[in-house]
Amino acid sequence: MDQYLQDYRQCRLCPRNCGADRVGGQCGYCGVDAQIRVARAALHYWEEPCISGPDGEGSGAVFFTGCNLGCVFCQNYKISHQKNGTLGSVVSPQRLAELFFSLKDQHANNINLVTADVHIPAVAEALAIAKAQGLELPVIFNSSAYVTVDSLRRLEGLVDVYLPDFKFYTAKKAAKYLHTRDYPDVARTAIAEMVRQAGECCFDDAGKIRKGVIVRHLLMPHGLLEAKMIVKELYQRYGDGIYLSLMNQYTPIAAQLKAYPELQKAVTEAEYTELIEYALSLGITHAYMQEGGTVSESFIPAFDGTGVF
Repeated sequence: MDQYLQDYRQCRLCPRNCGADRVGGQCGYCGVDAQIRVARAALHYWEEPCISGPDGEGSGAVFFTGCNLGCVFCQNYKISHQKNGTLGSVVSPQRLAELFFSLKDQHANNINLVTADVHIPAVAEALAIAKAQGLELPVIFNSSAYVTVDSLRRLEGLVDVYLPDFKFYTAKKAAKYLHTRDYPDVARTAIAEMVRQAGECCFDDAGKIRKGVIVRHLLMPHGLLEAKMIVKELYQRYGDGIYLSLMNQYTPIAAQLKAYPELQKAVTEAEYTELIEYALSLGITHAYMQEGGTVSESFIPAFDGTGVF
């Protein structure tokens, strides 16, 4: 048995600490066993400009299935909310490394690992293989931030850029909308580890990110106060050492939100403008902000196995 698979026995890789024997075929709380499952590997054009490229060249995004959160509003719910480990295409670490080179051949700006949090040992194995074979593109770890420090340390030296969310500030909202009260504290600790590993943001001459941390916050309906608290805390703690990405693309998907009527609306332009003005009033200059109306399911790609085989 490959050594990395041992980490999936009595799985303690995430804060859920569920203890599933994922090697033996059990699915953890995340909905997947020890097999790497990928739903899409293709150029992605809707990330921050420093990731997709100033001219929109595209990020080499690999979308993994399974998730250890339970966000009731998840845009990628088709691949994140599975509970039987059947969605997505199974790939080996060697095949995953090959996908990275395929994306490089398509002139991707980077390798963008989207919600790979529950696959970290296998992803680390694939990255080690790819780097040994000469992969030099920046590697971006696109994360919910609901991940342990021990798991993140498996990625040290393999990931160049961390792209975590900071979804909610209070345990009350995290419990209601993510099904875990400890999310805010876990996210704070995870982001601190990411900053320790990646350091301050660095960009090349074309404005493409090479290393560092960008923390995303998606403004939610009735979420302006929490958003301000998150922005203030991050700026007070890290200053210009990180970038913020303040997003207004919340997309209410009616079928998912029947039990959450308060989330069945878009964020208003006035709410988002107030958040941006607040960030500017704090003195924040290292931030990405979205322009115009972005509420659209067109931001959600097709999870149909594109690019995997």
